[in-house]
Amino acid sequence: MGTGEWTDDTDMAIVIARAVADGGDLRATAVADAVAAGWWDWARKATDVGMQTSSVLHAAVRAGGPGAEPTAEALQVAAAEHHRVHGQSGGNGSLMRTAPVALAYLRDEDGLVEAASAVSALTHFDHEAGEACVLWCLAIRHAVLTGDLDMRVGLSRLPADRAAVWAQRLHVAETSEPRDFDRNGWVVQALQAAWCAITTTRGRGDREADHLRLALEAAVRGGRDTDTVAAIAGGLLGGVYGASAVPGTWRRRVHGWPGLRGRDLVRLGVLIARGGRPDRQGWPSAPTVDYSSWDGTDVVARHPHDEGVWLSGVDVITDPPAEVDAVVSLCRLGAGEVPSMGIEVGNHVEVWLVDSASEASNPHLDFVLDDTADLIGELRAEGLTVLVHCVAARSRTPSVAALHSMRVAGVSAREAIEAVRTALPEARPNRAFRAALSRAEGGGL
Repeated sequence: MGTGEWTDDTDMAIVIARAVADGGDLRATAVADAVAAGWWDWARKATDVGMQTSSVLHAAVRAGGPGAEPTAEALQVAAAEHHRVHGQSGGNGSLMRTAPVALAYLRDEDGLVEAASAVSALTHFDHEAGEACVLWCLAIRHAVLTGDLDMRVGLSRLPADRAAVWAQRLHVAETSEPRDFDRNGWVVQALQAAWCAITTTRGRGDREADHLRLALEAAVRGGRDTDTVAAIAGGLLGGVYGASAVPGTWRRRVHGWPGLRGRDLVRLGVLIARGGRPDRQGWPSAPTVDYSSWDGTDVVARHPHDEGVWLSGVDVITDPPAEVDAVVSLCRLGAGEVPSMGIEVGNHVEVWLVDSASEASNPHLDFVLDDTADLIGELRAEGLTVLVHCVAARSRTPSVAALHSMRVAGVSAREAIEAVRTALPEARPNRAFRAALSRAEGGGL
């Protein structure tokens, strides 16, 4: 595995995500069969496949005869036989891949319970694996819809005796440390370790969004099957905090099978949550986003305090200044616009930042601005010349540029904004961005 490369946990989740990205129902035979075939196509080339999953996949293929792809029914039969022979089938392999199921049924709780159980049972016959997937998916759904972290929200969907068992397990998780779960290859301890990493790190960061990073680091440091525990935790943390809480240096490097990057995961997630429907401009699927109605999309200027940074509108990314070898995008781009012309794929980073003064539009505004400035600093420390752009360089780009000025030149927020406006006369950061820069000047960002 290379730096930033995801493992089999995400690989298997991607197969599920692709099956429902156009609005497909995982309870439908054709969609479930597509998942089964997708997993087999991946497993034939993968360097890391869980033992139980591999055993079930190969058994299902053998049952179908030479050259056959496994069906969902064949997988279920093979999973039941694996359990009958070995007496155990409660590995963490179905829980690690379950997050896309939650996104596919945000508006259908009953459907979510059915689908989570069914997708788990494709490879894991043990009822506890299915229960864990139901509980985790319902918690993700609740997090997306309400912004709250609550693992107990799904207990009512289990029989009373099973709900009592899981309630006690959650209590143990909340009063332990991730390293205490030394059998986290078992689905129960994998869930406990993930929930433990989340609950024991909550409130430790300076900002709410710091929780995502701190919890994932705690999950990894717990030991043993760390990538799986972190993948499980990440599904729930992503549900509550969203893409804007993922550090830019991580987004820059994350990649994996089948040749995807972090932005592709965002695209799949958005499409699943929207039932396969892009927005009116075709985002996030269209090759380009149409900004032709905007003025100033071709503006470009050097940063007033750092000659290694350029500031621009969106049109400039198709023909950036010759010395530019890194791009930080602050607006939506089409699927065919990344990376920018001549830019290495890991040196083009997209930032989730909305040009709005509404707090709801940018729930982690201070974190995002601070993290973006960190990212620019990282790129510059590597000797790269950076182009920072939004649509017309009027609000988002000037705000990020001003924060960079405050860092590299030690000027006040007011001085930084005025300096940026000498380079970009049309710059008018919105009031929320200005307030964030003032907080940064006081050490609050």
